[in-house]
Amino acid sequence: MITVDHCRLMARYNRWMNERMYATAAQMTDEARRADRGAFFGSIHRTFDHILWADRTWLARFTGHAFAEPAYGADAHDDFAALQRERDVADTAILDWAGQLAPEWLASTMEYRAAADGRRRTIAAWVAATHLFNHATHHRGQVTTLMAQAGFDMGATDLAALPGVVQIPD
Repeated sequence: MITVDHCRLMARYNRWMNERMYATAAQMTDEARRADRGAFFGSIHRTFDHILWADRTWLARFTGHAFAEPAYGADAHDDFAALQRERDVADTAILDWAGQLAPEWLASTMEYRAAADGRRRTIAAWVAATHLFNHATHHRGQVTTLMAQAGFDMGATDLAALPGVVQIPD
């Protein structure tokens, strides 16, 4: 089972990566961000939209708040600036959730209704939390590849590159 500290670290990494990825994508033209590049959701923009949708969906499940965006969210935000603002709001909410997280919640079981088929599911909460972060990392990997293929390099994406993670002795 994962720990509260692990979730807090992953929430920090999530925000850091999203800030860097969106800053890199902001250097691209809207046409380049929207170009179908053969990814699961076609474009960089649609993949960003999907990651945001999934983060909000899982966070709503974790907190018991309603969230009723259409499944997969790939076309939820037409404007990149608005998408970027909503990403920041979601990242703050994930950090807040992780900051208030208790070991008891991670050890619990949760139920939710799947967006894909509407059926109820039961899952260990720690597995769901792991999925929240793993899903975003998976799709960010796709986006960084698409951006690199378009000539835009984000630099290091490893967790160890997150400021404050690796200590370098004098």
